[in-house]
Amino acid sequence: MFQSNELIGFGVGGESFDGMVASGGTITTSGAYKIHTFTSSGTFTVSHLGIVGTVEYLVIAGGGGSGKDYAGGGGAGGYRAASGVSVSEAGFTVTVGAGGAGKTSSGGTGAAGSNSVFGSITSTGGGGGGSGNTAGGAGGSGGGAGGRQGAGTALAGGARTSSPVQGNNGGAGIYVALNHFPCGGGGGSSAVGGTGVSGQSGHGGAGTSNSINGTATTWAGGGGGGGYAPVSLSAGTANGGGGAGGAAGTVNTGGGAGGPAGGGPTNGSAGGSGVVILRYQVKNI
Repeated sequence: MFQSNELIGFGVGGESFDGMVASGGTITTSGAYKIHTFTSSGTFTVSHLGIVGTVEYLVIAGGGGSGKDYAGGGGAGGYRAASGVSVSEAGFTVTVGAGGAGKTSSGGTGAAGSNSVFGSITSTGGGGGGSGNTAGGAGGSGGGAGGRQGAGTALAGGARTSSPVQGNNGGAGIYVALNHFPCGGGGGSSAVGGTGVSGQSGHGGAGTSNSINGTATTWAGGGGGGGYAPVSLSAGTANGGGGAGGAAGTVNTGGGAGGPAGGGPTNGSAGGSGVVILRYQVKNI
């Protein structure tokens, strides 16, 4: 078990530093920190606690798959991050969630992404995008709705996980006219998915920038919505792993899949798999 504490600071001076020793994942070093990146499931094992005894984590679940035909984009996988988290000399289970599969039969939503886990921290998989005339699925971030086939209330985007909040709701799908059905974009970790409007599907909700791996990187973006012509397909989240125009979410980002265009049977695409990254201090700052 672990809990959040304030990270103890160390000033420059002296070469001795009793740093944590741990194994698991792909291990790299950036400045004063050791980084463990898990792109598949494993175990983070602390064999020596060291003087600081805390880690920073980023836990992102798998993104949602998109629906079939004119369909909403998949929601981003749940995004959870914290620093100053106390650990013990023990092994901690790490699970990296897979992206949800795209829908290959009419109706319903693409599959939700799978959860990612670090110890007692769980991020919830992204919701699937709705197929034509289907609302978006719930998840870490909600999936976008499919396009509505007839006049009436817009189809709702999927709801985000609320306890704790890990993302945002998906965008709504609407009816404009016969054979003109713009779909909603999947929710992203930093913003809701866009609602379809006349001539344009909803954009994927924005992801979140985090530099835990030593480089500013945007994670967990929603997939862009699809639509039935005349609808231009929106992009997924730039650099956040969300797909666009029927494209799959980017692996190990938690990005939602892009919704496909209509005009014929078009299968959905898969969401991007998740990732778990852990970082701790090993040198004087």
